[in-house]
Amino acid sequence: MKNTDVIQAIKSRISLADMARRYVELRSVGSRLVAPCPFHQETKPSFSINEEQGTFYCFGCQASGDIFDFYGRLNGLDFRETLAALAEEAGIQLDTYRADPQARQQRSRKRDMLKMHELAAAHFHSNLSSPSAAVCRAYMEERGLSHELVEKFGLGWSMDAWQDLGDTLRRAGFSLEAAAECGLQSKSQGGRTFDRFRNRLMFPIRNLSGQAIAFGGRIIPSLAREDDAKYINSSDSPIYKKGEHLFGLFQARPSIAVKKSIILTEGYMDVITLHQYGYTQAVGVLGTALTPEQIKRLSGFSSNLELMFDGDGAGRKAAFRSCEMLLARGLSCKVVLFPDDNDIDSMLHSFGPEAVEDLRAHAQDGLSFCVSVLRGMAPREAVEWTRRFLSQVDMPELFHRFAAELSTGLGLSEAELRGGVLEKRSAAALPQAKRPVTPHAISRDREIMTFTVRYPHRLPDLQAAGADLALSAPWALRLWEKIARHCSERAFDELEAGEKNFWIRCRGEDAPPLDNEEGELAAIQQMLNNLQKTSHMASVVAALRQGTASREAQREYMRALLEARGRRSDQ
Repeated sequence: MKNTDVIQAIKSRISLADMARRYVELRSVGSRLVAPCPFHQETKPSFSINEEQGTFYCFGCQASGDIFDFYGRLNGLDFRETLAALAEEAGIQLDTYRADPQARQQRSRKRDMLKMHELAAAHFHSNLSSPSAAVCRAYMEERGLSHELVEKFGLGWSMDAWQDLGDTLRRAGFSLEAAAECGLQSKSQGGRTFDRFRNRLMFPIRNLSGQAIAFGGRIIPSLAREDDAKYINSSDSPIYKKGEHLFGLFQARPSIAVKKSIILTEGYMDVITLHQYGYTQAVGVLGTALTPEQIKRLSGFSSNLELMFDGDGAGRKAAFRSCEMLLARGLSCKVVLFPDDNDIDSMLHSFGPEAVEDLRAHAQDGLSFCVSVLRGMAPREAVEWTRRFLSQVDMPELFHRFAAELSTGLGLSEAELRGGVLEKRSAAALPQAKRPVTPHAISRDREIMTFTVRYPHRLPDLQAAGADLALSAPWALRLWEKIARHCSERAFDELEAGEKNFWIRCRGEDAPPLDNEEGELAAIQQMLNNLQKTSHMASVVAALRQGTASREAQREYMRALLEARGRRSDQ
């Protein structure tokens, strides 16, 4: 659970508006501050900040939240990383707000793992000067890796020994059991630990703070045995999730800020080779297919990406899938297509950066590349892909533009490509209620929760009127429960992205002013009162129709029914 004390302390010291001014040029429009949205491609000022409430909202991509959501999304950080960064900027010691012994123990364990990785990175790097690393140094020279590049990425060498790193960690006072837990050691079937990486060129993977959190190791070709994997990578651990990080992002970050774009490629050597030739905005996907978490991280730095994957079938397939994911999330991308089976290394070393610049100048935009791939598919397969793709596009302006361009590119009617996509999206947007969902129930849930969000301190009055019993949709019940924990503005800090979006829209600049609290409450109470009477009448009618009650009981039911109807007609 998020610590609301430290969150409020940070918000009191750092203004969302001041933070946003570092990234966008804000201007005043009435009581709002507006700017082009930093989260998607546009020029219109659809991004809006409510200074009083400390929230933002984009009318284009529907991004919303508070300073934590803004900073985290813009810098590709999760909540924990965002909290640590903003706490440091605000001059707040997080440990003073954390009293949970179990959480403290977990943090201590992670700190030890980070220290072990830093020690391992330094150990591997120092190994490069040892006599046994001569073959590794020769390989790096063959690949054209300069001394500056080796230092920039902290490359290293893992010796052909079972306990080389293990002995270093043990001498520093670290447990090899903990080293195995975070992937620096492996375990035999008998339970003995040994170095996971041996005889390999080592690539440290760093988080955005520059801390080593994992490694990739490439076997030196001249030392490779038949059963040796070309690369061995760290497995997931408490400090590293492969699908969340990108190789070289820490090193590329300053260049991305200047060039306002990112080159996305596949492997470690691709990234390093690109940096060597001046493409210092290059990052790699760590040998996996691009993930939503990586896209979220990338989108915080730039909404313009160039994809540079190998020119073979696998590389084109990866580019196609990456374009689908990036475009659906409102990012702009181009695909640099390498001829035949050429890759980044062969192009740069054999033909130089001039050849790559020519390819970049003729790069296809992401949607055009997708159309070219779709034309090679069977018509039915292409239509199915298009419908699936369009169903992922949330921004209306992008949806209609993509649908039009795809229909033109494929020579098919736009109606055929849409094929029920809008209807399916509308159906999916409706909350799945525990009881049958009617238009009245949907409207009632929204009306109750709108008032609850606008005036959370009046939740006891709503409970007295039976509002919580009238809710039917899971989303409304979840939001009610979170607000009920606080009955105050502090509930906002516990909300998920969609809930924050609803909160901000209920209280934003386009919502009615918060000056008719009693009138809005009276309307809700009247609605609930009518609902209870209707429910009561339905129960009485059902009892009469069963016909199992005695004649006297039936008369009582009838009297109750007439009384209820009379009360309702008096309203």
